[in-house]
Amino acid sequence: MSDTEKSGKSENNVTVLTRSESRGNINYFGESLDPVPPRPLGPGQPPPPVVHQYGNPTPLGMLAYGTVFLCSSLLTLGAGGVTTANLVLLFAVFYGGISQTLVGMWEFYLGTVFATYGGFNFSYGALYLPEIGIASAYSVDGVVTEEFTHAVGIYLAIWCVRIQAANVHCHRIGALRTTAPIVWTLGMTVIALACLSSNCFHPNPHVNIAGGAFGLAATAGAYYGALTGFYTRASTFEQIRLPPVVLAYSDPQTA
Repeated sequence: MSDTEKSGKSENNVTVLTRSESRGNINYFGESLDPVPPRPLGPGQPPPPVVHQYGNPTPLGMLAYGTVFLCSSLLTLGAGGVTTANLVLLFAVFYGGISQTLVGMWEFYLGTVFATYGGFNFSYGALYLPEIGIASAYSVDGVVTEEFTHAVGIYLAIWCVRIQAANVHCHRIGALRTTAPIVWTLGMTVIALACLSSNCFHPNPHVNIAGGAFGLAATAGAYYGALTGFYTRASTFEQIRLPPVVLAYSDPQTA
C-alpha cells in the first residue's frame, strides 16, 4: 500500500483516510493537514505574504433566493387570506435584490456567477412598485386590466426560459459537479415559474396551487443549501451539521 493509500492515526492524532474511506465517512468537511512546521526566517529574509481568508457568500444568496420564493409562494397560496402581491416588494427589492446583487459581485471575485438572480428580484419587485408605473400602464380608470395579468405571464415565461436555458442546461448538465440542493432549487424554480405563467393566461386554481407548492419546494432546497454552508466545523457541532450532498468531486481527476 502506497503512502497515499495509508489510513489511520498520524502522530499528530489526525485521521488520514483514503478516497474510498472518505466517501463512506460521515465527516463531509475536510480539514487541511500541515504536518511540516513552518521554517524559521533567516536574517534579512522577508516574511511570507499574508493569506487572506474570504467568507463564503453563497449561503446569503441562497437564503435571499429562498426567502423571496417563500413570500411569493405563500401569497400565491393565499396564506392568511392575503392575495395581493405587493408584500413581496419588501423581500424582492430590499432583501433578495440587494443581497443577491452584492453576493453576485463577491462571487465574481471568487470565480462564480450569482448576480443575475439579484436582477430577477429587482425586476420582479418593479412590477408592483407604483413609482415605476408598470401596473398603471395597464390600467383603465385606475383599475388593472387583464392585459397586466398577461404581461406578468409573459414576464414569468421569459424568466422560466432564461433559467431553464442558462441554468438547467448549462448548470445542471454542463456543471453537474455541484450540490444536489442547488440542482433541486433550480429545477423547482423552473416548474414553479412555468405553472404561474400558465395560470396568468388560463386561470386555473389547481395550476396556481401547483405553482405555489413548487415554489415552496424551491425554498426548501435553497434553505438546505444555505445551511450546509453555515453549519461548518468552525461554527457548529458535528452532530447537527448537514451534508452538502455533493454530486461529484470538484476535481475530475479525483472522481
